Amino acid sequence: MLNTASVGLTSGDITSMSPNMTTEPVHIIGGGMAGSEAAWQVAQAGVPVVLHEMRGVHTTEAHHTDRLAELVCSNSFRSDDHENNAVGVLHQEMRLAGGLIIAMGDKHQVPAGSALAVDREGFAEDVTATLEAHPLITIVREEIDGLPPEDWGSVIVATGPLTSIKLAEAVRAQTGEEDLAFFDAIAPIVHFESIDMSRAWRQSRYDKPGPGGDTAAYINCGMDEAQYNAFIDALIAGEKTEFRDWEKDTPYFEGCLPIEVMAERGRETLRFGPMKPVGLTNPHEPDVKPHAVVQLRQDNALGTLWNMVGFQTKLKYGAQAEIFRMIPGLENAQFARLGGIHRNTFLNSPKLLDSQLRLKARPSLRFAGQITGVEGYVESAAMGLVTGRLAAAERLGLTLAPPPPTTAHGALVAHITGGHLEGGRSFQPMNVNFGLFPDIEGVPTRTEDGRRVRGKEKGRLKKRAQAARALTEFSVWAGSLTGSNAAAQPETA
Repeated sequence: MLNTASVGLTSGDITSMSPNMTTEPVHIIGGGMAGSEAAWQVAQAGVPVVLHEMRGVHTTEAHHTDRLAELVCSNSFRSDDHENNAVGVLHQEMRLAGGLIIAMGDKHQVPAGSALAVDREGFAEDVTATLEAHPLITIVREEIDGLPPEDWGSVIVATGPLTSIKLAEAVRAQTGEEDLAFFDAIAPIVHFESIDMSRAWRQSRYDKPGPGGDTAAYINCGMDEAQYNAFIDALIAGEKTEFRDWEKDTPYFEGCLPIEVMAERGRETLRFGPMKPVGLTNPHEPDVKPHAVVQLRQDNALGTLWNMVGFQTKLKYGAQAEIFRMIPGLENAQFARLGGIHRNTFLNSPKLLDSQLRLKARPSLRFAGQITGVEGYVESAAMGLVTGRLAAAERLGLTLAPPPPTTAHGALVAHITGGHLEGGRSFQPMNVNFGLFPDIEGVPTRTEDGRRVRGKEKGRLKKRAQAARALTEFSVWAGSLTGSNAAAQPETA
């Protein structure tokens, strides 16, 4: 079981949040990243939880196991830099709030340069074991195929992007709103022993060290111009998965385009995206600059599995194996998992949810995770963290405001509940980024020696100031459920 100290809680916190078994439970539908985090936050506040997860009874298009918080796409939580990167700020805020997902990510970290990547199997096993061991959490393996009963007074729907059709239809009937959807694609995973390291090499871009200090966290496969052009031709010509009629008008999420769709947008697109060669030198040919580079990131703690970075795809399996073996170093690649594609569903949240992430048409229902219109593992978990705390506070008779919009968590809440005009018609899923944060005053315009700060340096200083403000203000919000802050007060008539 997870040590309370490892998620930033003290014995005093646990005492102040002693279990109240007369309190009605919070029901959570879905045991993915958001649902698992929400369950942990509610239970740690002393409120009982019933976590409903259908895997173990029914499977999905993308999952392979019945473990909670299974990572179905990449194993990366992206940048862990909390001074210069918005997702790194989100990581650090989750640590301040005693987040389960980030604690397990830290515990099961594998080398990935400046990113936080995890051993997906150990991570999911540990999350599952921790939630199963919690005295206030009951896990029920069942599918909720419609809206929950009215006597479930507090419900968090965290069914993720693969929400069952029946439940999605029930939500749509409740709101009268057409659901929005997009396709998300999964990248292949390669067995390390099948990679030809006489052609590939280990290096992080610009030799930049990651959280674990590793400056050679990626395996790199370089291409010359002729190899790259042949690869592009094969991607464009490769046989692809055909969509069903009802799926054909569903747009892709721009942050996770299939590799062949990027290739179709222009022959140089990949060289300026996941196959950019900058910051990398092939030690086998140090005097020859690669025209393009394919990177693989470690996917498990043993280092036996490697994920093809940015190579999410809708190519058919046979085409994938043939085309990806054109990559130098992967001529004999053996795939532990080939790529795939699935349909993601999300709400028109600015129109349908209030600032407490409750469904306006039925306030006893809160929503969390990717179904709300955030994109990414940590963003999903972050929305689980927020909804868990909001639901727990409500059960305890407290009023808790969402995190300030100056924080990473608060910026995401603002994005999905009020950041769009005209009823949310322009609403699209988004990762956390500094563009969602309010502006900040007082950023230095000159250096200590009097030189004017310009361009990228000015932007870097602004991001650092926003990051520092976010962590300061979130630390106050994170303490609110323990009675250490006036943000949580008993409700009054």
